[in-house]
Amino acid sequence: MSSAFRWIIVVGLTLGAFAAVEASAQAYPTKPIRIIVPFPPVGAADLLARTIAQKLGDAWGHQVIVDNRPGVGGNLGVEIAAKAPPDGYTAVMAAVTTNAIGMGTYTKLGYNLERDLAPVALAGNVPHVLVAHPTLPAKNVKELIALGKARPGEIAFASQGQGTLSHLEQEMLKQMGGFTALHVPYKGSAPGLSDLIPGNVQLFFDSIPSSLPHVRTGRIRALGVASSKRSPSMPEVPAISESLNGFEADSWFGLMMPAGTSREIIMKVNAETMKILATQDVKDRLLSQGGVAVGGTPEQLAERIKADIAKWGKVARTAGVKIE
Repeated sequence: MSSAFRWIIVVGLTLGAFAAVEASAQAYPTKPIRIIVPFPPVGAADLLARTIAQKLGDAWGHQVIVDNRPGVGGNLGVEIAAKAPPDGYTAVMAAVTTNAIGMGTYTKLGYNLERDLAPVALAGNVPHVLVAHPTLPAKNVKELIALGKARPGEIAFASQGQGTLSHLEQEMLKQMGGFTALHVPYKGSAPGLSDLIPGNVQLFFDSIPSSLPHVRTGRIRALGVASSKRSPSMPEVPAISESLNGFEADSWFGLMMPAGTSREIIMKVNAETMKILATQDVKDRLLSQGGVAVGGTPEQLAERIKADIAKWGKVARTAGVKIE
């Protein structure tokens, strides 16, 4: 066989492979898709996943199933997704806690984020709010910092758990504000609020949906939202950055798929997700939960993850946060 003929065969096989991939992406999906949510039902990640799943199913005529797999601080569900076949039929609703903070706080993970998962689309931001018991003699972040310096180690912060965003937010606030306080970890939002409302702890970085009703009734006081800008859900509450320049702790969520999933499939999912997030009913549904629909390219999500791994890793190291 001549070298020229062999070259023609190689080129033909290569073009055939590319054609097969393109045809597969155009036909995709041909069966149900699973979106893993590494948290329990009802939370922000679950709401986003179910909203996107319903709309994707309507658009493509194939069921999109939401599979809640909580555990190990959200890392169990991410590990399951990372080890799934890269065929486009498994995705995970990633979060800043599992896909940025976890990389700097857990000593052992069953996956490597950058090696095992591919970004698809940034979906939404559901920021936390810093809430306080009304008896705390601080009505804003500046007064809180002054109080923390005057009473070092006396003020008690609740958190949603060791190594969560709620925990790292308070560590960053203490580091940037130059004061110390006591950390009291709980297993989620509900038990933390249950101890904040009667005054057993004084402060809590909590999700807006769970805290807002109690803020409205005056049972707790909102000192500031953790995102860089004020939240449309409570515009009267200042962003913490208005008092402490540079403070930003976005609680973002985004879709990822196993590494090796074809670029064509990833871009097809991204394009449809962007259409979904741009609809008014989805924006309103997310706003009702204290969030904002975001959207963006796979590259933008990758950049956000990389930046947050570095940012929260530094906060965790400074605070000595490590989880075995």
